[in-house]
Amino acid sequence: MDSKQIRSTFLEFFQSKQHRIVPSAPMVNKDDPTLMFTNAGMNQFKDYFLGNKKADFTRVADTQKCLRVSGKHNDLEEVGIDTYHHTMFEMLGNWSFGDYFKEEAIQWAWELLTEHFKLPKDRLYVTVFEGDTDDNLSPDEEAFKLWSRILPEDRIIYASKKDNFWEMGDTGPCGPCSEIHVDLRSEKEVAETPGRELVNNDHPQVVEIWNLVFIQFNRMANGSLQPLPDKHVDTGMGFERLAMAIQGKRSNYDTDVFQPLIQQVAKDAGIAYGKAEETDIAMRVMVDHIRAIAFAIADGQLPSNTGAGYVIRRILRRAVRYAFTFLNLKEPYLYRLVAVLNEQMGEFFPELKAQEAFISKVIQEEEAAFLRTLETGLRRLNELISSGSKAISGPVAFELYDTFGFPLDLTGLIARENGLTVDEKGFSAEMQKQKERSKKAAVTEAGDWVAVKGGSEKVDFVGYTQLEAKARIVKYREVKEKNKTNYQLVLDKTPFYAESGGQVGDTGYLTDGKEKIRIIDTKKENDLIVHFAERLPQQPEAEFTAVVDADKRRYTQNNHTATHLLHAALRKVLGEHVQQKGSLVNEQLLRFDFSHFAKVTDEELKKVEEMVNERIRQNIQLLEECDVALEEAKKKGAMALFGEKYGDTVRVISFDPAYSVELCGGTHVTATGQIGLFKIVSEGSVSAGVRRIEAVTARAAEEMVREQQENIEQLKALLKNPKDLTAAVQGLLDERNKLAKELEKVQQQQAGELRKELAAKVQETDGIQLLIERVSLPSADALKTISFELKNQFDRLLMVLAADIDHKPQISVVVAEALIQEKGLHAGNLVRELAKEIKGGGGGQPFFATAGGKDINGLDKVIEKAKLIAKQ
Repeated sequence: MDSKQIRSTFLEFFQSKQHRIVPSAPMVNKDDPTLMFTNAGMNQFKDYFLGNKKADFTRVADTQKCLRVSGKHNDLEEVGIDTYHHTMFEMLGNWSFGDYFKEEAIQWAWELLTEHFKLPKDRLYVTVFEGDTDDNLSPDEEAFKLWSRILPEDRIIYASKKDNFWEMGDTGPCGPCSEIHVDLRSEKEVAETPGRELVNNDHPQVVEIWNLVFIQFNRMANGSLQPLPDKHVDTGMGFERLAMAIQGKRSNYDTDVFQPLIQQVAKDAGIAYGKAEETDIAMRVMVDHIRAIAFAIADGQLPSNTGAGYVIRRILRRAVRYAFTFLNLKEPYLYRLVAVLNEQMGEFFPELKAQEAFISKVIQEEEAAFLRTLETGLRRLNELISSGSKAISGPVAFELYDTFGFPLDLTGLIARENGLTVDEKGFSAEMQKQKERSKKAAVTEAGDWVAVKGGSEKVDFVGYTQLEAKARIVKYREVKEKNKTNYQLVLDKTPFYAESGGQVGDTGYLTDGKEKIRIIDTKKENDLIVHFAERLPQQPEAEFTAVVDADKRRYTQNNHTATHLLHAALRKVLGEHVQQKGSLVNEQLLRFDFSHFAKVTDEELKKVEEMVNERIRQNIQLLEECDVALEEAKKKGAMALFGEKYGDTVRVISFDPAYSVELCGGTHVTATGQIGLFKIVSEGSVSAGVRRIEAVTARAAEEMVREQQENIEQLKALLKNPKDLTAAVQGLLDERNKLAKELEKVQQQQAGELRKELAAKVQETDGIQLLIERVSLPSADALKTISFELKNQFDRLLMVLAADIDHKPQISVVVAEALIQEKGLHAGNLVRELAKEIKGGGGGQPFFATAGGKDINGLDKVIEKAKLIAKQ
């Protein structure tokens, strides 16, 4: 079977077992504060396991895009070195939410692997949980007995909590698991060493392919385990490893999942794959990483310097470094692999196909930027090497890592090539300091949820139609952040909109008539609406009235609807390639990021603004359709955003079906006329291929127009109310330019006279032509010009000029090349010493250096110190 057949066979098998086939969730996690990326297939079903939400289907199967590069599950350093770890991978999974449990999961796994995928039964081993005294858990005898009906007992292995108790993170749903391993070695190797002895021992041909997790517990913040309301099944099978087993390969990278990419790299680099371990590793790293980078960008995560964006940037730089160092690919190259990846996976993952050009552009720009940084870092290393140093210190190695993006192994490689060592312990110490700084900057400790007596299990959002509602607290938890403590509350009914889709969360208050609890924010945790309060009510079990800040909501709604109108206008003016890449909508402004490869011209912005305001004047009524089938919504032309997770039914928001139709969960005006006015504030670049427009509406737009009008009136008054304001201002500018040129001529004449005066003051002593003077000059450029003219006039000059430039002190030092060689003088060192007298700093090259400062009164001291240094 090829990889496409393997994927479809898996899904069809579980469809025959009455499982609902669901699409992959985005790889970038948005509403779960405990996860940066989707690292397992179960992430999108977390609320079902916790009992926060009831599943529409009790049996589900899918293939999930996953990324493991940070946190508890981090495979990055193994990628490329071995043949079976990956950053981005597909996790084939089947799920039971309170339906079947261990017996069916084990039976179906065996049936699929042996009867449909035809894996040899005598090459399969399974592990079961051996129990754990710390958690007071017994061995999983039930799983052992079920497997013993299928397999000889000598191929069933008890394994530790580390390998056979699955936990998604420090807290959350978890349970014992049973792993299926396959032995892919030759008959000779099998005869020499039984596969049983190699299970869970990191052997490249004896690998885990499927993990059957039996979700029974919830790991609490205090470390304890609590039984979940229902028992669930959560299985995950590595698609890439499965392909290796089915296709009879000895490496994931030898399968058709990776070979088209590897062969393309080999062809372009002119180096055959399989020729040398060093270049093979580089190719494996590149083809693995391009998948992670491309899918992350497709899901809306652009490379950046913070959070998830920084992780993607690090992966990209790791791939570029391998290409640069081992394959001699010195120009941007990775972006060219996106087309090959799209050919392989675009059919099943349409987000790749739809955004191929955009993804390629972003990667190309990132590569180009890093290659420039790489060259700068290499120069920094070359300086160290040429200085005669025998070691690279920990702080310097960390600077190369932190500033230039050099992984430690790259610094070590270059150091070894040049006979240097690297202080790896010192590097680790610097890294630890950075981690501690990060922890101190964002220390958040969340306690366990506390259920409130009498609280409902059902949580309703009524905020589309109500700004007030009677509500009870279902549960709450205490959260400590730095020196502050607040509380998170879940209500059985809430009018508060939780931050989502770019729209900020509502604020307001809860009251029971006796006290008022301020709600400072509302966010989503998976699908749970969480209200952030400064304190806990004295009687959490009381009935409250939940009240939303109506003004904030109204102005936010204006901006959210205006964002929809703006998106539609951009697509009509710039083209259908425009896709939303991010947004912020609050009560003050709207910010909209979109894909476009050129600056939006003033004429285009004018058209966009006019189009939006025309739709506002038309007072188009909101058409809200709830529970629309996803496919039906798409047929209506609804815009679906890449990187968002949609259910089987969606909410469709239209303002004229011929103009703006979008899938959206946000709040909106009932008619566009409520927006009043729309004004674009700015347009600019965010990153490669992404532009940003900021705009204001309603009251803020009126204030902007009023301020502009007041500025114009003040300008008219200053210019004595000319008939043509533009012509009057242009006349002033022309006159200013004319005077500036005349002034420049005068200053050049004065500078020329000053140069002659200074040249006459040069005194020669002991073979040194010395000039130390205080001068007044109009600009730093004039000081530099005079310095170089005098330097060229004298061949053994040592000169210090202490300049007053518009009442600001500046120093210029010139040292002739002959004096640098004979006496070891260095202009940069001299100027740093002299700058202390003017409370400043500076530097430069051995022959010329400058410094600025804060204390104009120190210039005379500069002259005194310079004369003393010259005398010495």
